Amino acid sequence: MKTYELDHEEQELLQSLENDEWESVENLKDEIKFHQDIAKNTLRKDKRINIRLSSNDLEALKTSAVELGLPYQTLVSSILHQYASGRLTQKTG
Repeated sequence: MKTYELDHEEQELLQSLENDEWESVENLKDEIKFHQDIAKNTLRKDKRINIRLSSNDLEALKTSAVELGLPYQTLVSSILHQYASGRLTQKTG
């Protein structure tokens, strides 16, 4: 059996599950559909933009994307989404 190293949050979730702290929800299919719709609407890419970048920045993005196993445009979109949603912030000082 393959073992995985869990980060702190994953360890907390596993401990919670093992401590029987989870309860089933009523109407599971409806709940799943509700969250799928939210995800679909959140992740839908329905607008196109054009942006100019320096050659160095574009190459750095492409290199990072290859290392992550992603298309570079997906990486750029993900970075912009994280910033727009407040999960990625600029370092200060």
